[in-house]
Amino acid sequence: MEQVPVEGGKEEKQLKWVPSAVNLDNHVIVPPEIDQSTFAGDADAGKKFVEDYISDLTKTKIDGSKQPLWDLHLLNVRTSEPDAEAVGVFRIHHSLGDGVSLTSLLLACTRQIADPDALPTIPTPRKKKEEGLLAGFWRAVVAVWTAAVLMWNTAVDVAAFLLTAIWVEDTKTPLKGPHGVEFLPRRFVWKSMSLDDFKLVKNAMNATINDVALGATQAGLSRYLNRKLGKRGSENDGEQNNSLPAGSIRLRSTLLVNVRPGPGIQAMADMMEKDTEVKWGNWIGFILLPFTIGIRDDPLDYVRQAKAVVDRKKRSLEALFTFSIAEFVLKLFGTRRSNALSHRIITRTTLCFTNLVGPLEEIGYYGHPLAFLAPSSFNQPHGLMINFQSCVDKMTVVLSVDESTIPDPHQLCDDIVHSLELIKNAVISSHGLSQS
Repeated sequence: MEQVPVEGGKEEKQLKWVPSAVNLDNHVIVPPEIDQSTFAGDADAGKKFVEDYISDLTKTKIDGSKQPLWDLHLLNVRTSEPDAEAVGVFRIHHSLGDGVSLTSLLLACTRQIADPDALPTIPTPRKKKEEGLLAGFWRAVVAVWTAAVLMWNTAVDVAAFLLTAIWVEDTKTPLKGPHGVEFLPRRFVWKSMSLDDFKLVKNAMNATINDVALGATQAGLSRYLNRKLGKRGSENDGEQNNSLPAGSIRLRSTLLVNVRPGPGIQAMADMMEKDTEVKWGNWIGFILLPFTIGIRDDPLDYVRQAKAVVDRKKRSLEALFTFSIAEFVLKLFGTRRSNALSHRIITRTTLCFTNLVGPLEEIGYYGHPLAFLAPSSFNQPHGLMINFQSCVDKMTVVLSVDESTIPDPHQLCDDIVHSLELIKNAVISSHGLSQS
């Protein structure tokens, strides 16, 4: 049994959950045997086949008669970067849950390779310990100041959110998709990097993995736009080869944030085995995250800028308020107006960015080891979506692009990966570290 959304209500179409019997034959799709010899001599041919197959899936819709709205495609194709003997492609309608819920549910179906009875371990943020004890008066002063900063930052961020809904829009660049881009097919490209490289930069700069991912993305987007907008088309790095207009590019990401305590893989496992309840559905808020686009002599500046912006956003309740605004509009005006508000915000920004934490140990799905995880989505009104997903000792970056907007997505992906390499090398050089 599963839950499916159905239409209900008298005045406007509403959604409610009802039990539904699931026929797996309607949801698991195995294409005809693929001749592996056609990929001989070309290490990237298998990966290109999978990319084309997934791109073709974005041209069709999930059969609405086969509830619930998901399917699984099993491709017996070897791929490189990362290496995998076969690929499973889940296509899941967003009405069934947000990315955190769906990823947690998938991981709840897996077990550790070293211990087949144990669920994967997902790292959780550590709370910073207060150094020393403040006297009662000064503790009160700090608490009042913190609350004031939180209220001010939240007010500024909510005002920016409302202004974006009314008229503020990002600069038109080669990364910004046209109106109606959500109805166009998508191309998905991905590449895996060493998670240790992210940790090396994180530890050296007193940052987070998310700061490093955002810094590398900011650097990669700058390199890409410098190549596209520059008259010289220089591939060299450094401010002397900067062809970007100084300070005139407004480029923001809608950063999707889970506004509830994550359902967690243990809660999902209990739900399946013991029929317990978890908060299901879509519980996400928006953060409008500005990207500073420019060519820097010091690659570490990208991480410093990303960290400064994210630290500022952490002292704000923007995500909770944007979620609450969307919920208020939904309850007061209905689904159509709520969707229109979200669509208006997203179309006035340039891209969507997410970063999901994965398992620490090698995991398997019914005895089959998983080489990598690469979540993404399509039918969103952005020409570009960037997802980072960690899994054991790898970090995979996934790009979902409209090819009419970004005709060379592999180049953009390589720019992000190369930017991380430059950042790592700069850390090693500046901190006198040894490269392992």
